[in-house]
Amino acid sequence: IGNLANLRWLYLWSNELSGEIPPEIGNLASLEDLDLRDNQLSGEIPPEIGNLASLEVMNIGDNQLSGEIPPEVGNLTTLRGLVLSNNRLSGMIPLELGNLSNLSGLWLAGNQLSGCIPKVLDEVERNDLHSLHLPFCE
Repeated sequence: IGNLANLRWLYLWSNELSGEIPPEIGNLASLEDLDLRDNQLSGEIPPEIGNLASLEVMNIGDNQLSGEIPPEVGNLTTLRGLVLSNNRLSGMIPLELGNLSNLSGLWLAGNQLSGCIPKVLDEVERNDLHSLHLPFCE
């Protein structure tokens, strides 16, 4: 999959895929939309995902992903929508998410996250954020 440098959209949702997201996904330099939702993906989100400089939408919700949200997600400054809900993610919400100034939608519920939500995300559609019961960072 890492050899598809010109790929712009990767839609593999609801295919009962299992295993980990390969780190080679970070080689998809032209990727704008990544949709891996509603599969059986496990393991951690690879930090190489932060290399996807053109990514506008990432939906990896409704899987079995674990570990922390990698701070490299904060490198995705063109991101408009980020769906990580209904996984097994834990740990602190990385403050680097505050770098996502183009974000208009963020879904994190259904995980075991802690900490605070970066204040810059105050304007983001956050119906889902209310269920986290986490404060905004000061």
